[in-house]
This record gives sequence, C-alpha cells and structure tokens, in this order.
Amino acid sequence: MSRQQSLEQKRAKAAWDRVKHARAQRYAKDYSSLARSAPTEIQTNGLGQTLAFWRAKGSKNGEPKNNEHDQLFNDVSKWVKVQLSIEKDLLKWIMDDATTSDYRLATAEAIALSTWIKRFAESELPKDEMED
Repeated sequence: MSRQQSLEQKRAKAAWDRVKHARAQRYAKDYSSLARSAPTEIQTNGLGQTLAFWRAKGSKNGEPKNNEHDQLFNDVSKWVKVQLSIEKDLLKWIMDDATTSDYRLATAEAIALSTWIKRFAESELPKDEMED
C-alpha cells in the first residue's frame, strides 16, 4: 500500500491550512465570503482577471494590506506556482509566458484549490447572518 498522498489530498491539506490561518485573522468573516465566491469568480471572469482584482483589493501603492483579498491572492498564487513550477509572479507569468494550454492548466488548478478552500471556509469560518 502506497503512503504517497494524492494530489486531491495535498490540495485539501493546503486549503485546510489556509482556512485555519484565516480563522485567526481579523478578516476571517470577509475571507469566508470571498472564498465562497472564488471558484465561480475564476470560472466567470478568468484566472488573470480574478487575480488582478484580488491583488488590487489586497494592496495599496504596491504594498500588501494584509486583508482577505491579499491572503486569497497569495493562497491561490502560491499553490498554482508550485504545481506548475512557475518561478515568477503568477500574474506576470500569465501575461508574459503562459500558452493557452498553460493558462487552462493554471485555471483548473486554481479552481480545484479554491473549491477546497470554499468548502472549508463554509464549515470553519464565521459568516454573515444574512447569508445562506
């Protein structure tokens, strides 16, 4: 019997760790809301557009704000970069280097991770009473 984790198990572990981190932050409720819409946002608007939006909302004058947008941008970017062996900034890679096939693969990986984050956020993070 193999002790090697499947990719889905690795995604789940990474998502769990990121949600656990968010739970301890002042922006936990906002991260929860953002995480729950992330897979749909990526699917609807595209990975590049979604990452650019999160970066814009997560920084001011090029400096991270340490908020829910900044964290989710980093959570998804770091995962995709490791999985696709990308060494540069993910947005820069999308603009400069990614082929259509690369972009599709990066998008699929981002959606897969963000779906796990969404599920854990739904169960582990606070949410607005008006939601659900």
